[in-house]
Amino acid sequence: MGLLDYPELVLLIPLIAYIVRRRGKDILTPTNWPVLGMLPGVLLNLHSPHEYLTQFFHDRGTTLEFKGPWFSGMNMVFTCDPANIHHVFSRNFSNYPKGPHFRKIFRVLGDGIFGADFDLWEVHRRTTLSQLSHATFAAHLEATVWRKVEAGLLPLLGAFCERGSEFDLQDLFQRLTFDNICKLVLDHDPCSLSLELPHIPCEKAFSAVGEPLMYRHVIPEFIWRLQAQLNVGRERMMSDAARVFHDFIYPRVGLASEEEKGFNMLRAFERVYEEKNLGPPSGLRDFLKDTSLNLMFAGRDTTSTALTWLFWLIAQNRATEAKVREEIKAELNLKNKNKWRFFTLQESHKLRYLHGALCESLRLFPPVAMEHKAPLRPDILPSGHYLESNSKLIVSFYSVGRMQSVWGEDCLEFKPERWISPSGKIKHEPSYKFPAFNAGPRTCLGKEMAFIQMKMVAAAIIYHYHVELVEGHPVYPRDSVILQAKHGLKVRLSAIDS
Repeated sequence: MGLLDYPELVLLIPLIAYIVRRRGKDILTPTNWPVLGMLPGVLLNLHSPHEYLTQFFHDRGTTLEFKGPWFSGMNMVFTCDPANIHHVFSRNFSNYPKGPHFRKIFRVLGDGIFGADFDLWEVHRRTTLSQLSHATFAAHLEATVWRKVEAGLLPLLGAFCERGSEFDLQDLFQRLTFDNICKLVLDHDPCSLSLELPHIPCEKAFSAVGEPLMYRHVIPEFIWRLQAQLNVGRERMMSDAARVFHDFIYPRVGLASEEEKGFNMLRAFERVYEEKNLGPPSGLRDFLKDTSLNLMFAGRDTTSTALTWLFWLIAQNRATEAKVREEIKAELNLKNKNKWRFFTLQESHKLRYLHGALCESLRLFPPVAMEHKAPLRPDILPSGHYLESNSKLIVSFYSVGRMQSVWGEDCLEFKPERWISPSGKIKHEPSYKFPAFNAGPRTCLGKEMAFIQMKMVAAAIIYHYHVELVEGHPVYPRDSVILQAKHGLKVRLSAIDS
């Protein structure tokens, strides 16, 4: 947290730290202070908010009331209780729209599917589902991902391996998924994953918005609104990113909507906009821009983040790496590196142990670390906590996977076997226990798309290389709504002898 970010709060931190230590309090202990409420603990742990919140749950139980400073409007309830998640996301879904406060925080996403409620959300969901279920989509997805692996990823990895260079694997994953989602949504390949590693502002802007969005949850609204008006600190990052998104997407929306050839997702949204009279003709391109941005946000950040943590975990578990490699060879009938070949969505279902490893990574490091809800009507959660109308409920998906009460005493261990049944099939856990793809009616529609992309990418790397972590490089989650590695994932490669 720098002086240019939140100077008003930074000035309070030395005083708060002094008071906390004079009173003999551990800075990790959630304490409700006079006037300041529980905000001091938050400010002193902004460098690791997800771990702090998880510690909070360990100390106080899986649901807790957070008291903000007087008159700040920051009182809220935090939970990682699966019973509460099931109640809010499924059983009582209609009472928990995203709500106006969510839309204020995530205004950069406009009227896309993430912030939409009610009829507009239904339109987005039905249209997206129809496109993902389209007869040609699976083949289009497979071809798009495979081309990027073959022409972009493997040549780059080969060059790094030959030179013995250190590189940021997370950066490569972000470039790869950005190129793929641009091709699927905009029918445009920006080629950010190439030997030149070009700087493309839009690709980097997705990472830039994560921290401001997180901080909007934990500081008083009037502060971040003032910063937005003054265009300073993290709000300046948000403003710059919004402009970059507009400049990159807006011209391509017009081009994409005019083309009929092949698979065209935006053309379907254009037809729905006109048929449902969602707005005036002049608003069509803004609607398509917001739609594209939301789909790109989901396709770039979540998949690249899941792959990053998968390889961080596998690099520390050589037995897992060996099992995945042997499964790839056996199930895809690959005898040596010269046999490496394209495999389909259906063939990817054979890679059960790799699927289990991905699920374990997603359990421990869900890309979307938290969700924000607000009840339309007063409600009582299964945990017994009362919520007033439009009060704030924050659900920590990150903490769910780290609760012994949910996953057992070995909840912090990386065990792909957790997902394999005695008969060798994949175990399916309910979404309220495993909310990596959200839960209930808002469960991610791109789940299958994410798994095929992750399996193609992970299989290509593990079949060809050992991935070795660079010693001394710090790897831990960012203070962001997307659980990226704060300093990337620095690695070296060594080739696998066939």
